[in-house]
Amino acid sequence: MDLGLRDRVYVVTGATRGLGNAAARSLVADGAKVVVTGREEERALAAAAELGPNAVGVAVDNADPSAPERLIATAREHFGGFDGVLISVGGPPPGFVADNTDEQWQSAFESVFLGAVRLARAAAAELEDGGVIGFVLSASVHEPLPGLTISNGLRPGLAGFAKSLADELGPRGIRVVGLLPSRIDTDRVRELDGLSADPEATRTANESRIPLRRYGTPEEFGRVSAFLLSPAASYLTGVMLPVDGGMRHGF
Repeated sequence: MDLGLRDRVYVVTGATRGLGNAAARSLVADGAKVVVTGREEERALAAAAELGPNAVGVAVDNADPSAPERLIATAREHFGGFDGVLISVGGPPPGFVADNTDEQWQSAFESVFLGAVRLARAAAAELEDGGVIGFVLSASVHEPLPGLTISNGLRPGLAGFAKSLADELGPRGIRVVGLLPSRIDTDRVRELDGLSADPEATRTANESRIPLRRYGTPEEFGRVSAFLLSPAASYLTGVMLPVDGGMRHGF
């Protein structure tokens, strides 16, 4: 199936590793051009180099108010256009209500929430009919995850923002979509599993609750991301798509 991605230009944040990187890989594999970002310049440049000539790396912090303008300008300067953005940010620090400090909440709000809002707002002002804004969120949008209190507090709010944005931008032909990953086999998930007393038993227990009985792969997540961002999904907006092997049983 041709997704219609050839020569379309996307910004993908948090793309030096994990889910953002998987999404960028799938986009490039289907012919798109991408601006990939990360906090560290060396890693951003290395990730882009690995993706080839249809990628350029930029070191930015999502919490930086100037980041959106810089990223969109980079897309236009290097590739001559701007068709969409996938906003993926690193997960906030784990912890329970009593553990997380005001500083951790503030830092996560600036990066995970406000940074995403700023970038989406800037993209909305620049995109034309057929453009798309995507958010990588979490299964915590629907159900709180133990030990991830900050994420549980911020991700559902971003989902609500995305839904509102979809309503506002729909008449202009701009789509807004969200992806809700659960147990995808990334460094982040392995780190979280490793916080338990018995990481192997934790993974086995988690897999037993997944109808497909395994963690997803980053490549599987990347392919779903590429589809949602593509013209092939042109009548999908306002959706929050679980990418979780069937863990979510509600509609």
